[in-house]
Amino acid sequence: MARRTKDEAVETRNQILDAAERVFNKRGVSRTSLSDIAEAASVTRGAIYWHFKDKADLFCEMVARVTMPMEDAPCQINPAREEDPLTSVRAMLTGILQRTSGDLQARRVFHIVFHKCEYVDEMEPVWKRFSEMQEGCLSRLEQGLARALKQGQLPAGLDVRRTAIGLHAMVDGLISNWSIDPETMPPESDAGRVIDVFLDGILHAPPQTVKPAPRRATHKTPRKAAKSAPRRRRA
Repeated sequence: MARRTKDEAVETRNQILDAAERVFNKRGVSRTSLSDIAEAASVTRGAIYWHFKDKADLFCEMVARVTMPMEDAPCQINPAREEDPLTSVRAMLTGILQRTSGDLQARRVFHIVFHKCEYVDEMEPVWKRFSEMQEGCLSRLEQGLARALKQGQLPAGLDVRRTAIGLHAMVDGLISNWSIDPETMPPESDAGRVIDVFLDGILHAPPQTVKPAPRRATHKTPRKAAKSAPRRRRA
């Protein structure tokens, strides 16, 4: 009996999350109330509050359902700890794109995250949570590139921080675009090739040299010629 009750609770929770996906996707997060979600899920508001603290908590749990698998290998590899860090960076980024490409629910949720939510008022804590997740991913990427540079896998003088920011922004941008227009999304099997385009550009980039700062021109004020004393006329 207890097992059945637990199973029913899980079923109700998933029912609410499924309804939230549909309503958020259709109306946007700010224009959706918990009453709207309760009606779509055929449950009471009390049932929602039993499982979730508020709308922000419900939203976060909805996102977690699709991002939690990305917390497993290979998406969450720490390249800085791998013997072949550059290959690990590729595997991490490829895994994220493959997960997005192969999961319709993930793309629907990412569409809500990127295009259907304003992170203000009650949703402001959600933005903080996402920012921490993003910073963690960026940090792992930067550490992996730094180790790859140290091992000679990347061109000498490469700006690791800027490269990591660029790769991270590229992946975020691809996911955002794919969630709008799935027609632009390559097959799941081609995700690695997409990453290779950018990594090859880094590997074959010309060496970066630090140019000396231009010398500031000094404009000396010309000295005024001293006035000569007037010559005395001879009597």
